Amino acid sequence: MSIARVRTTPLPGVGVQYDLTTREQRHLSVIAHRDGSRSLNVYRSDDPDACSQAFRLTAEESAALVDALTPAHHSPALLHTTDLGLVAERLPVDGASYWNGRLLGETRMRTETGASIVAVLRRTGAVPSPAPDFRLAGGDTLIVIGTREGVDAAAAILERG
Repeated sequence: MSIARVRTTPLPGVGVQYDLTTREQRHLSVIAHRDGSRSLNVYRSDDPDACSQAFRLTAEESAALVDALTPAHHSPALLHTTDLGLVAERLPVDGASYWNGRLLGETRMRTETGASIVAVLRRTGAVPSPAPDFRLAGGDTLIVIGTREGVDAAAAILERG
């Protein structure tokens, strides 16, 4: 079994392109744009330099795709929340959000929805089990776990402000 190799190419003013040739000799590339979005490109099998499909993904969509592709999801040591009727999702706090700069407890998210915020991802790192006096900031991503309905209601709270 050969080790997959990724070729990295800087794209000045755009970002970085990562190229991968699969075991079946298919060419894939990801362009990491400076704004955080990604382009996923699939090239033709008869001409590995000709792009046959391109998908532009937001940063959130990219994170969801990475989560789906990560083998750790299949580890038996991990809690499979869907088997329990629960879901876990990443909910972003936009910089223009009403909640930007406000305390987590002010959202009354757990009380109103039953969903729990188990962590906040911030550029400076992860904050596990944030307390009600934790101050939210634009760019934060809340890791929320609960029923489908509860997580949807939590997302609605973040959107309405």
